[in-house]
Amino acid sequence: MKESPEDESTTSRPRRLYTGSERPYDPEDLVMASGRDVTPERIERAKRLMEEKGAAAVERYLP
Repeated sequence: MKESPEDESTTSRPRRLYTGSERPYDPEDLVMASGRDVTPERIERAKRLMEEKGAAAVERYLP
């Protein structure tokens, strides 16, 4: 019996889910977490925000 695409998505999920700044993140991650397209300008803005706010920069978008 062949698995449906829905079954495949549940088997590829990570065993542990991480939220907020528990793991390292980079400026591209921050831009994507904000729901925007990654552009050089947004990456620069994200870098500045990470320098100013630290972990709080990503926690603003992630639970």
